[in-house]
Amino acid sequence: MLSEIKEMPERAKYFFEQSPAYQLPTGVPYIGMGSSLFAPLAFKYMGIDIYPEMASEFNNYLQRGKKYSNGVLLSQSGRSTEVLWCADLFEKFTAITNTANSPLAKFATADSIILLMADEEKYSSSKTYINTLLALFKGFGMDVTHAVQLLFDNESKYQQQGKEIAGAIYTLIKNKNLNGLYITGSGPNIATALQAALIMSESTKLNFNGMAMPQYDHGPKETAKNSVVINIAAQGKSYDRTMQLAETITKAGATVFTIEEPAVSENESVINNIVPFNYMAYYLSELLQINDVFLVGDKVTEVN
Repeated sequence: MLSEIKEMPERAKYFFEQSPAYQLPTGVPYIGMGSSLFAPLAFKYMGIDIYPEMASEFNNYLQRGKKYSNGVLLSQSGRSTEVLWCADLFEKFTAITNTANSPLAKFATADSIILLMADEEKYSSSKTYINTLLALFKGFGMDVTHAVQLLFDNESKYQQQGKEIAGAIYTLIKNKNLNGLYITGSGPNIATALQAALIMSESTKLNFNGMAMPQYDHGPKETAKNSVVINIAAQGKSYDRTMQLAETITKAGATVFTIEEPAVSENESVINNIVPFNYMAYYLSELLQINDVFLVGDKVTEVN
C-alpha cells in the first residue's frame, strides 16, 4: 500500500506528459461510482458544465427509458457493474479507465477511450484517483503543471503530515470514546472530503464521514464534543468560514486538524490535498494492525 502511494507523483507526471491531446464534452452526464464519481464532482464545483451522477441511481431512477446522445463513463477498473449498466443508455460515450482491455473500454459504443496510465493498483484508490483528476483537468484544457510538480516537491511534507495526524487520531481512539470522525471540504474539495473518507474508512475500518463543510455546519457540528474533524482548506470563498467554524467546534470539544496546500489555487488544490489522506490511511491502519483493506468485499464492486 505504501509503495503504491509513493508512486503517485511519478504516475501523475507520466499521464500528464504522455497521454495524447483530447477534449472532453460538456453539458452531458459524467457517470461513476466511488472515486470515479467524486473526481467529476470536483469539476462541477469548479463551474464546469457537467452533470456528475451516481451510476446505480442514474440507471435505476433517472434514465426514464431514453438514450442519451453523449456522456462520459468513469471506472478505474473498467469493471464496475453499475457503470456498465449505464453504457447501454448512451448512443456514444467517452470511457475513462485504467484498464485498456476492460469491458468498459471494449464496449461497442465507447466512442473514445482515455487511459489513466496509473499502473496496477491493489489497495484504496490513490494513483488512479489523482490520474482521474488529471484526465479531467486535461480534457477541460486546464493547466495544472505546478500542482503536479508539487507532488514531487512536497511529497515528504504530505507523508509527514499524514503520519502525524494518524498518530494523533490513534491516541484519541485509545484514550477517548470518540463521538465521530469527520472530514469536511468546500467547493471542489467536497470531492476531496468524500474521497478521503472513502479511503480512510476502507483502510482503517473506522467510520469516517466526508461532507461539505457548510453541511457539517448545518447540524452535525452538534456532535463536536469528543469528535475528530479534519478540515480541508483552500483559499476561496469558504476559507474564512472554515477557519471560524474550526474555532467554534474546538471550543465545543472537537479535535480539529487542517489539510491545506497554500501554494496552489483552490481548483488545483484537489490534486494535492488528497495526498496526506493516503498516507494517513496507511499509517492509521498500521497502528490499528489492520492487515487487509478489503474484508467484506473486493476492490472492484461487482453486483448481480
